[in-house]
Amino acid sequence: MTVLELYQAEGCPYSKKVREHMQALGLSYVAHNPRTHGGEVRDEEAHEELLDRGGKDQIPFLVDPESDESRYESDRIVEYLDEHYA
Repeated sequence: MTVLELYQAEGCPYSKKVREHMQALGLSYVAHNPRTHGGEVRDEEAHEELLDRGGKDQIPFLVDPESDESRYESDRIVEYLDEHYA
């Protein structure tokens, strides 16, 4: 079973859109909360992982370890999830 990784922030409407879509599809995922929606870093380790894996301080950011794919932008993430998991 694939467990997706989502770098996101509570209170971020774009992160919420992705979380709700993943839940609707019944997908398993781990949520990382590297920073607030406003940009305040809350988890240094998760923030470093976000930068190392994606290269940008941008959320939401999805990592699919099964396919080694990653995506920024909520609309692009939802599209990817629909193409591969719906």
